[in-house]
Amino acid sequence: MVSLQRPRAFSHIVGFDDGPFPRGHRGEVPVVGAVYSGLRLEGVLTGRVQRDGSDGTGELVRLVRDSKFAAHLQLVLLQGIALAGFNVIDVPRLAAELGLPVLVVARRAPRREAMRDALLNHIAEGEGKWASIEALGPMEPLGGVHVQRWGLDREEAAEVLRATAVNGAIPEPLRAAHLIAGALATGESRGRT
Repeated sequence: MVSLQRPRAFSHIVGFDDGPFPRGHRGEVPVVGAVYSGLRLEGVLTGRVQRDGSDGTGELVRLVRDSKFAAHLQLVLLQGIALAGFNVIDVPRLAAELGLPVLVVARRAPRREAMRDALLNHIAEGEGKWASIEALGPMEPLGGVHVQRWGLDREEAAEVLRATAVNGAIPEPLRAAHLIAGALATGESRGRT
């Protein structure tokens, strides 16, 4: 049976990314949320999370919930499932606490075995972090990137990518968050978005 129902449109989106940090850095790392209404940047949220820590999910919840944008947001985008190295985001918890769907986007699929090995053998609380990653399942190719979805279907995710990835394969909220986070961390934005 063919569905005649159109996918939900997500016009108010926040995209989160972290700033770069030196390999040996062990402190906090800046995190930026770029808030968009359609293709217009409406605002910026900034916070900090611990390198390889476990405070990322709570910090993203706080940033959204305490912002003036909270009532209008319809979707959270993440540039990968972890911030600041292996500060893994608990996507189901993030979605539940904010009452919003979450779309994780990556330019390419992660090397899951290498990730598993690093978490289980080198990162504090690695077993719980790996369990959070496993709960989402593998990333799926979609629209020139790889995604994991929570609270939205494949067609809705594809429409988000079509509507927001206008300057390449990465959605504008994530591209802007990446550029701003880079500038906060180093004084200027750099690198591929």
